[in-house]
Amino acid sequence: QVQLVESGGGLVQAGGSLRLSCAVVGRTSSMDRMGWYRQGPGQRELVADMSSGGNTNYADSVKGRFTISRDNAKNAVDLQMNSLKPEDTAVYYCKAARGPLNYWGQGTQVTVSS
Repeated sequence: QVQLVESGGGLVQAGGSLRLSCAVVGRTSSMDRMGWYRQGPGQRELVADMSSGGNTNYADSVKGRFTISRDNAKNAVDLQMNSLKPEDTAVYYCKAARGPLNYWGQGTQVTVSS
């Protein structure tokens, strides 16, 4: 069974930084795409993701502030979040995909105070 274990959320003041980490545990081969989504009052949206080859996608709202990194050997993905804004407040979810299968973490709360 595949599980995604997340860590690193919390409360931070505007302008601060947080780092989210996610690791795949369980019997699994390497994942294709791994990344982070978030859900505030609205729909869940892509924040950033990365292919196993290093290709990245970022939401326009986080470009220049967030950086995604990945360790393929460990099936782990991190999200470094700098210059955080109150509008970044959300539950952040790790996602990993292999072929047609998608796996989600349980979510970690990020709260940015103004």
